[in-house]
Amino acid sequence: MRIALLAAAGFLAATLGSAGVRADDGHAPHPPRESWSFAGVFGRFDQAQLQRGFQVYKEVCSNCHSMRLVAFRNLAEEGGPGFTAGQVKALAETYTVKELDDAGAEKERPARPADRFPSPFPNDKAAAAANGGKAPPDFSVLAKARTYERGFPWFVSDALPFTGYSEQGVDYIHALMTGYEEPPKGFEMPGSGYYNKYYPGHVIAMPNPLSEGQITYAKNEQGQPVVPETVEQYSHDVAAFMAWAAEPHMMARKALGLRVILFLILLAGLLYYVKKQIWKKIGGEVHGLQPELHKTY
Repeated sequence: MRIALLAAAGFLAATLGSAGVRADDGHAPHPPRESWSFAGVFGRFDQAQLQRGFQVYKEVCSNCHSMRLVAFRNLAEEGGPGFTAGQVKALAETYTVKELDDAGAEKERPARPADRFPSPFPNDKAAAAANGGKAPPDFSVLAKARTYERGFPWFVSDALPFTGYSEQGVDYIHALMTGYEEPPKGFEMPGSGYYNKYYPGHVIAMPNPLSEGQITYAKNEQGQPVVPETVEQYSHDVAAFMAWAAEPHMMARKALGLRVILFLILLAGLLYYVKKQIWKKIGGEVHGLQPELHKTY
């Protein structure tokens, strides 16, 4: 008992100690938890938000970041931004892709809906050379590749099926886009880099990509933007789009999973009923044999 209490005290001290680390100690604080329409078992992507997020990607992020695992036609599939086939075809034709002709020579042609989004750079070395020696990461699965540890006791609830939380990646991306600020006094910045309070080490090579009023969103009948044209809104929209790009068929997966769970619940009920009926008959037969057994013995 004494050993168990000491171990529990040590674990609690380590947990509280890690939770108390400050940003100025060189460790980034936890990104704030955001509200996402696609979170949870019944979550769904907001189609209008995905369209705005794609606009942010196309006008800003696509200048540096590729999106190699997403095809143009995915934008028109169910559960996505909801573009029409004609819109997707027109969008694809604004891009060019390279392919080999019958003679084996490389040539360019307008992209088709079946093509994937081309990279803004011819290769990774060119991308690294244009961005300070490091190629920007691909957008396709970035929302799944980025995360952070929420610590005890949150990791327990995050693992549960109905209360689980798996949106740490988009939380981090949103926080990163809004985390640029002037370095605090006493913080030594290297020759190149930018201060971001949510980036590990606080020094990030990517300059601040967003600014207030940078992107013009669709207007309502009164000529006012449907949503605010702010860095907060831009980052929220593009993070949601990145979540969709990392898992375009998320809504179909959730719908299938819910149907499977309902089927298993129904099947469990039927199996329990069948078990009761079978053992009810067997129990009655055994009970009827008991007087005969007493006579025998």
